[in-house]
Amino acid sequence: MLANFKQNSQSMIYQLIDTILERHDADVDAAEAHGIAIGMLCVDERVQWTDWFSELFKATPDLSALELDALEDMFEKTRTLLNADSFEFQLFLPDDESMLMQQVEALRSWCEGFLLGIGYRYTSSVWPGDSGEILKDIVEFTKLDSKAIDEEDEQAFTEINEYLRAAILLLRDDLRGNRRNLH
Repeated sequence: MLANFKQNSQSMIYQLIDTILERHDADVDAAEAHGIAIGMLCVDERVQWTDWFSELFKATPDLSALELDALEDMFEKTRTLLNADSFEFQLFLPDDESMLMQQVEALRSWCEGFLLGIGYRYTSSVWPGDSGEILKDIVEFTKLDSKAIDEEDEQAFTEINEYLRAAILLLRDDLRGNRRNLH
């Protein structure tokens, strides 16, 4: 379902996922849900979409077949992009047409979700390679001020987004090489 959308419909996909999560009382928004998925997949590419789904909802919601398909498609597309050799992986955030404040808030949520996803599957307090430093950076990004409104802040947001894209791929490689700490 989501695979059929073109890149320019990113906003529609984001809104669809966000609406599904809100409608069914998930404790997360679309950005945080994606962060959780990426965190889980960085540690273990074999994690099932149903594991992620269980993390999103306190109780099993009564989703329609289309809603379930949309969530599963998002998770599986995320897995594919994260595992691709090319640099296609993107954070799932509101598009550039959204207000910067909304984008920054979503980035914060994404980082919070990512940390939750990592913690779901990784049990060691020892982080391999550059992982410890990257995770410290991500923790700091959860403290970003979403009241950012000037041109400098927009540039900083873009730089943080690009840093995260590259850092997540490095972190993925470090964590997957350290499988003995999975639970």
